[in-house]
Amino acid sequence: MFTTGRIIFAAFFVIVFTVLMVYSYKKDATNNQKHYQNAAFYVAIGIIAVIALLFLSKYLIKH
Repeated sequence: MFTTGRIIFAAFFVIVFTVLMVYSYKKDATNNQKHYQNAAFYVAIGIIAVIALLFLSKYLIKH
């Protein structure tokens, strides 16, 4: 099922992908801090609002 070539390819892919993701994150970290201040706070508010709307719709449909 897993040949030596597939295992080597998978290992190489995971290593290269991880390195590129870390490089990209470090490159964009300063830019993200400048342009996306308090972004996590707004995302959390959005998620809570969506969950609240789902519970509200469930309540309204049952009654």
